[in-house]
Amino acid sequence: MINNQDKDQMELEAIQLIDQAEILSNKGKREEAILLYEKAAQIYLDFGSYIELDRLFIRIIEVISQFKNHIQANHRLSSIIRKTEELQLFELSAKLLIELGRISYEMNDWESAGESWEKASTYLYKTDPEDYDIQSSNLLLKAGQAFERSSLRKDHGKRLILKAVMKINKFDELYEQEEKRAYHLLTSEEFEASANKFFDIATYFRKALETLDNILDEQASKDTTFNVKARFFHFVAEYQTLAAICLRASEDRVYNDKIKQLAEDSIKLFKKSISLLKDYLFPIKSDFDKEIILRITFDTMLLTIVQELSGLKEVEAIQYLFENIETNKLLINKLKESPYFNITESIKKIGLQESLNKLLKVHLGHFEEIKNTLISYFT
Repeated sequence: MINNQDKDQMELEAIQLIDQAEILSNKGKREEAILLYEKAAQIYLDFGSYIELDRLFIRIIEVISQFKNHIQANHRLSSIIRKTEELQLFELSAKLLIELGRISYEMNDWESAGESWEKASTYLYKTDPEDYDIQSSNLLLKAGQAFERSSLRKDHGKRLILKAVMKINKFDELYEQEEKRAYHLLTSEEFEASANKFFDIATYFRKALETLDNILDEQASKDTTFNVKARFFHFVAEYQTLAAICLRASEDRVYNDKIKQLAEDSIKLFKKSISLLKDYLFPIKSDFDKEIILRITFDTMLLTIVQELSGLKEVEAIQYLFENIETNKLLINKLKESPYFNITESIKKIGLQESLNKLLKVHLGHFEEIKNTLISYFT
């Protein structure tokens, strides 16, 4: 056990090391300075002075940020981060990771930048979810945007951006809980209550959509903006469509006006989503993103379904999908290969009711149970 006299001696030794490190740093001998700072940090760690330790690591970050050689700075930070992670000093690790992310980003190492900021976000949230909620969310957004620049981690980047936007708007966990409640009400044939839950979820996404321009920073690429906005247009329209289908499943004509109201708005939103995704896809000549192909054809299918459901015929969905992209033959062929496109064609030829069996065979991810339950009410 360290007594007060030993502690005073150790603290004096740490201060002397820091003074020597400052002299070396001012002379431009930063690598030697870092070694002395680290020795001082170990002393503070040994007698548990975490406030001084925190201040010292901030100084270490400042010195490392002055390295002209980014690779050297990256190496030194990575080495220190491994030590703080081993000691489970999550807040300190996060601060170091934020700086490592900045240096990696300046080196165009998008994956390392994304990994650093994503991990920093996790560590800060783990340290204090309430105090670090905003910073954690913003780091997640930065991580997603960095990953989107990487050809290998682009899809992960898209998912992180969506998660960040939902987190910033404080419904990243709430909407999943509400969806489970909506499904439970649906299976209990509480159609209006289920519809209201799905509409509430749509409202969460609509509010997030209104904040996107403020959330996405100036560094966000045009493709990122297209994709994120399209996803949120889709989410609002999708959950509103589910609400409309629940009301239709009740077979109560009192809901006809509400169904049409939901359908009209959803049609507009599906069109916006499809239009944005076409703008994204059209310039590409080959190697189309499979996820985007599925998303745009899924929106086309839902656009068809919501019109059939409501009796509204505002737009011919397949014609709208192909409009202004006809010259990109490879893209047209890829769109036609999608299972959602095939169902859209089937609905157009033989109607929605007769196409339900085909819809049952197409997997819709986390909507699978909801889809199967809803279809059971129409067959």
